[in-house]
Amino acid sequence: MPATDLANPLTQTAVRVAVEPAHIMLNSLVLINRREKMPGVHEWVERTAVSLTSEQRHTNMLVMEGFFHAVAPHRSWSGFPAYLDYMEQEDPVVLRQRLFDAYEQMGSSLEKTGQPFNMETTLATVGSYLDYLYARFPENHVHVQIETEAYHLLQNPPEMQAVLVGHLRQMWYLALQEEWERTRPLLQSSAQAFSQLDFSDMTLLEAAQTIIGTDLPEWWQKYTDRASYTQFIFVPSPHIGPYVSSFATDTTIWLLFGARLPQGSMVDAPDLSRSELLVRLTALADDTRLRILQLLKEEGELCSQDVQQRLELSQSAGSRHMQQLGATGYVRERRVEGQKCYSLNEERIEDTLLALSRFLKG
Repeated sequence: MPATDLANPLTQTAVRVAVEPAHIMLNSLVLINRREKMPGVHEWVERTAVSLTSEQRHTNMLVMEGFFHAVAPHRSWSGFPAYLDYMEQEDPVVLRQRLFDAYEQMGSSLEKTGQPFNMETTLATVGSYLDYLYARFPENHVHVQIETEAYHLLQNPPEMQAVLVGHLRQMWYLALQEEWERTRPLLQSSAQAFSQLDFSDMTLLEAAQTIIGTDLPEWWQKYTDRASYTQFIFVPSPHIGPYVSSFATDTTIWLLFGARLPQGSMVDAPDLSRSELLVRLTALADDTRLRILQLLKEEGELCSQDVQQRLELSQSAGSRHMQQLGATGYVRERRVEGQKCYSLNEERIEDTLLALSRFLKG
């Protein structure tokens, strides 16, 4: 990570915290698909997933995984229905092109194949479309069934648009609208509290860590080229729990974080304080994760394989537990010769105990 990207005070790059309904609701739909890989997200995610039919869950996977870059907002919106109205009125060919524009930014066709991007060639067959995706994503990130269905819709942009908008409207009325009304006051309280902070003398790194409340994930490194980004908008989410997610355009990054209050905030929002505390305590309310923390306390830094062997965990189980502990800040992660190694963050544990004390004692 180039030091110059994050070490200078924020002079030309705008940093703010804002409630962004379209980004928040779309991210919550993504969480429904990824809930098993992200332990610790809000219970609404699992509850909503269970309430959907298998067909609705499948369509959600198709829309939010196969067409994420077509439905991702490119600017702020006052409300989710307003964004859907825009999607419905947009030229469907433009929506399709938006998907491929995003894929080309991940690696141009000229760079990957020696040939410039050609829509007709890419969509000539299912195989050519899958090859196009394999050139940009790890093989295990390409869901063949979903992308095959996406391929057929890409052949017919009006039908594609109808499926995307139809599903998002259905999800708004089925699950999102009521939840938005319930959580909006909490999100507004979070944004209001952070709006009282002055970020002008902070570095980008300091501002981000102040807002998120934990160390930044590894993927933050791809956003450190501040020359191309003029806005960093931090968006409180009611459902993302301890994790961080993002939307991006050429000039703007929206970073979603678990809705919280900054340390020392004078904003009175007990429901928000309780919600943030619950995220932290949920990570501790598991015997295996407590054993991991105890092991790190006793032996110091250990790499993932060592933790799995000592506690007789499978690779997938160990990864899920470490992911949740890392996201909530209880362990620090670094790479040593290609391996992920972890150490106990005792400051975060002390901070959690103090937060619980403040919440219960006032």
